[in-house]
Amino acid sequence: MNRLLLNCDIGESFGSWTMGLDAEVMPFIDCANIACGFHAGDPSTMRKTVSLALSHGVRIGAHPAYQDLVGFGRRSMAYTARELQDLLHYQIGALDGICRAQGGRVSYVKPHGAMYNDMMANPAQLRTVIQAVAAYDRELPLMLMATRDNSIAQALGDEYGLTLWFEAFADRAYDSAGHLVSRQLPGAVHHEAEVIIAQALTIARGGALTASDGSELILNANTLCVHGDNASSVAAVRRIREALDRQSAP
Repeated sequence: MNRLLLNCDIGESFGSWTMGLDAEVMPFIDCANIACGFHAGDPSTMRKTVSLALSHGVRIGAHPAYQDLVGFGRRSMAYTARELQDLLHYQIGALDGICRAQGGRVSYVKPHGAMYNDMMANPAQLRTVIQAVAAYDRELPLMLMATRDNSIAQALGDEYGLTLWFEAFADRAYDSAGHLVSRQLPGAVHHEAEVIIAQALTIARGGALTASDGSELILNANTLCVHGDNASSVAAVRRIREALDRQSAP
C-alpha cells in the first residue's frame, strides 16, 4: 500500500476575513499548501500559518496563483511565459522568506485554482511552470494532478530534473481519462463520508476506481488532497488519516 501524503490548501484568510479551520485540520495532514497572497492570504496570515505548520511538523508548500484576489484565483488569465515564471518566483520566494525567518523552508510547490487547471490542460504552460520551479530550486517537488496516464508530465519533469508528486482526490468523481468531473455535473462531488474514505483507501492500495463512464481507472498518486473548510470536512480528514494509518500498520 502506498504511503499517501495528505495535503490541504490552507492559510487562505485575508485581513479580518477568516476562511477554513487551519488549526483544527493541521494535526491530521502531512503537507500544508499555504496561500502566497495572490488569491488569498497576506503576510501576517502566511507567518501564522507557517508557525502552525512548523509546530506540527507539517511540510510547507507554496500555493501560488494568478493575481486574482477578487476571483480567489479561479479565473483563467492570459500571461506570457516570462510573466508566469515571475509570478511563481515572487510568491514562492515570499513564502520561503517567511519560512526562513522561523527556521523552516518551503519544501514543495502546488499551484492553485485556474493556474493548476490551465497547466494540466496546456502542456506548454506545464513546461513553463516546471521551468520556473526548477529555476528557483530543483530540489522542490511540484504537485500536479494524477490522471490515467502521467507519462507526458513525468517526461517533462525528467527533462528538467524536477520531482513530481501526483495528486488524487477522495471526494471527487473522475472521467475515463482520469480528469475530475466538472462540478456543474451531478455526482461530481462525493459528500458521504464512507464513500470518501473508501475512495481514499482504494487509491492508496493502487486499486481501480469506477470512472463516470463505468470504466476502471487506476491513479498512480503520491498525495491525496483533503479539505479543512468546515467541521464536517475536518472530521472526514481525521477519519481518512485514521483509516490510512490502520491500513499501513505492520
